[in-house]
Formats: sequence, C-alpha cells, structure tokens
Amino acid sequence: MPLLRLLPRRAWAALLSQLLRPPCASCAGAVRCQSQGTRDLSPQHMVVREKILDLVISCFKRHGAKVMDTPAFELKEILTEKYGEDSGLMYDLKDQGGELLSLRYDLTVPFARYLAMNKVKKMKRYHVGKVWRRESPTIVQGRYREFCQCDFDIAGQFDPMIPDAECLKIMCEILSGLQLGDFLIKVNDRRIVDGVFAACGVPESKFRAICSSIDKLDKMAWKDVRHEMVAKKGLAPEVADRIGDYVQCHGGVSLVEQMFQDPRLSQNKQALEGLGDLKLLFEYLTLFGIAEKISFDLSLARGLDYYTGVIYEAVLLQTPTQAGEEPLNVGSVAAGGRYDGLVGMFDPKGHKVPCVGLSIGVERIFYIVEQRMKTKGEKVRTTETQVFVATPQKNFLQERLKLITELWDAGIKAEMLYKNNPKLLTQLHYCESTGIPLVVIIGEQELKEGVIKIRSVASREEVAIKRENLVAEIQKRLSES
Repeated sequence: MPLLRLLPRRAWAALLSQLLRPPCASCAGAVRCQSQGTRDLSPQHMVVREKILDLVISCFKRHGAKVMDTPAFELKEILTEKYGEDSGLMYDLKDQGGELLSLRYDLTVPFARYLAMNKVKKMKRYHVGKVWRRESPTIVQGRYREFCQCDFDIAGQFDPMIPDAECLKIMCEILSGLQLGDFLIKVNDRRIVDGVFAACGVPESKFRAICSSIDKLDKMAWKDVRHEMVAKKGLAPEVADRIGDYVQCHGGVSLVEQMFQDPRLSQNKQALEGLGDLKLLFEYLTLFGIAEKISFDLSLARGLDYYTGVIYEAVLLQTPTQAGEEPLNVGSVAAGGRYDGLVGMFDPKGHKVPCVGLSIGVERIFYIVEQRMKTKGEKVRTTETQVFVATPQKNFLQERLKLITELWDAGIKAEMLYKNNPKLLTQLHYCESTGIPLVVIIGEQELKEGVIKIRSVASREEVAIKRENLVAEIQKRLSES
C-alpha cells in the first residue's frame, strides 16, 4: 500500500510544513530550492546514483547479506533517546488517532526494533533507503535533510572482532571500488572513549554530552570543541585539557600497545577491554590485507548513544582534482560500529542481540562523482536503448511496430519515434544524441527483398541482413560491443 494512503492527511500536512518553506527570492516562485535540504534527481543524476548503488549492493551480496526494508516512519517512542543530542533533529508526525510518529532518522534503530519484534537472534542484512534529519543542510558537502543510506549489519553472538573486521573489509572494498581517491578509516572503541573520560575526571553524568562534543572534532578545531565543553557543558577546564592530550593521539597497533601502558587508562577496566579488542581487530585486519588503511584515532567518538564497542569512520584523504579544481571537503563517507545493547531496548524481557554494522554515505559520494564528471565534461547516457527502429519512407508505421515487437520479445532494448511519418534524418540524429549504438531500417525495398538494414551509428556503415536472422545478428553485435 502506498505510503500516502497509510498516513492521514493531517500527518502529511505536519510533515510537509517541516520539509517545505516558502521559496527564497532567487527561486522566482519555484516550489523549493536546494537550500531547504532536498533535491530533485534528474535522469542524468539517477544513472550515476544507480551505478554507485549497484557497486555497493553487489559488495553487500558478495559478503552474504540478505536485503530487507522497514517503514519510513516509526512510533516516536521507538526512536527517542537513541540518538543523544541529535534526537531533536527528528521529523515528527501526529496521527489523527493520537499516535506520535516520526520519520526514521537512520536505518539502524528500525533494524534493531525488527530483530526484537520478530525474535531474530542471527542475521546478516543490508538495507538501502531514505532517512530524514532536520539539521542545517550543507549542499556543498553533500549534506541534505532527506538522503539515502546504505547499511550493512551483522546481528548475532559470534567470537570477538570477526564480524567487526569484515565490516571494515567491506568498507575498504566499496571505497576502493568507487575510486574516489586515497582514504583512511579511523577506529576507536566506545569503552576506550568512556575510559578516557573517566581517567580525565569527567563526571559519568556528562559522558554522553562530552562524547557529542568530541564527535565534532572533524568539523571544528580543538579550541572550539574545548570551549563548548567548558562554557556550554560545564566541564572543568583542567579536565578538558587532559582530554585534549588524548584526542590528539592516532596511529596503528603500536598506539594500542602504548595505551596499555598509559598510567591512567591502564587502571580502567572498560578501557582495557576495548584496547584488547582493538589489538585482536588489528590482527584480523592484517590478515584481510587492509591494516594500512586503518588508524587507531582517539579523537573518534561517534555521537550516537547506542554504540557500545568498536566504532569507525572513513574519510577521504584527498579527492582526485583536475587543473583549476579545488579539493572537495565532504567529511566522512562511511561510518559504523558495534551496538550490543540496542535490540534489548525493544525486547520486553531485555534480551540482547549483539550487532555491528556500517553505513555508506551515498549522498557525499554522489556529490564527489558528480563534481568530477562536471570537471571532465563527461556525458551520461540516460537510457539503455540498444536498437532504434527507423524507416526512410511514409506509411511504414505498421512494419515498424511489427519489427520493434520482435525485438522487445527477444529481450532487446529498442525504441522508435511516435510519429506516423518521421524523417530519416530526424531519426538518425536522435540516435546520435542519445547514444543508441544500432539502427535497424525497413523500407519498401527491404520489405520486398525480405531483408533489414543494420546501421552502426558510430561508423555509419550499413549492411543488409535477412529478416529471419536479424535478432541473432543484433545479439551477436551487442555481445561483441
């Protein structure tokens, strides 16, 4: 059933009032502009997006994931208190019956709710879908209020760090396959983050609030983050300075070993557990051949409240640039982590299902690819038409219809102009402008001789083929191209 029929009119009115604002002066009466955080995707955009999604999904399938989907909206109580300070960014709806609903903020919480409701204890799944967030959009960095997420998650009780390592391997495969440039995946562990806070003297009641501030280090300078923690969140300046000593540390497995000897962290049980898991994780990453792409980074915090263990985030070190092009700054392009307690929040008896997963930032990746194509002046075919059915003569519509039916029935992608008597030059120009590789031409002479002419659009060469051999000849040519 369509979503519009599931939600009452009042609920959609509430949603639209948040998504849409009056047009800005520069829009000259348009319905919406990009500054509102939404966008229309043209056929050219969709071709590029589908190629990106195909690569991502094929990787998920290669690692054995099943596909699933969840509703675009959930009961508000399902989503609240799962995102920390970001909970205020949810889009709320009000149902006529009094139910409080919200559009999904991510794909992770609905997945956890699904596992609990259906008593699923083990699952490897991927999910591609839209999510909505009421944050200030930054179009130049590929940030929108409505955007697509591509998630891969492994749910179930398994030996430590094996699923986590596979998630990082998947992230590397996708980012390498997309050829976006050199990248680095930062890893940390929520237990280490909390251990650092405890060792530095942060009151436990402020852990999540301070974690949210630390999570902004990829967007803000340390001095600004420090100011926020001290001035806005009431943290003692000396405590903030001690945290600053840690968040500047990053490296490989040698840093993990170094932290084991740290006078403060070595006294914290949680931190030691996290460090032990990271050490094991690096062993598996070495076996996967991706350890050089991974950095243990103590500044990584991941602000969402539901993370409980290993966390990770991929950033591009640089994007490919052409002469005169400025490097693109889009922030992280993939992220994820372990959330062992989330499913238990939805289970009446509190039964936990350990989970770990990742999310690919499709919008930011799409923005990078889009900008690269603009710089290179690349054109995109918006259709997959393989053959165009043409005629040089009038009153040949019926023969064209018979011919195109034969091609369609053989599984060949074909088109023709919707005119009784189109000019041949118009038909050929259409093929050249849309990138259709082959033209089949039928006229009085071809009909009399029982042949069809096949024309290569690129070389403009024509050959006559017996009508009964046409499909086989086209399929042969297409397989060779």
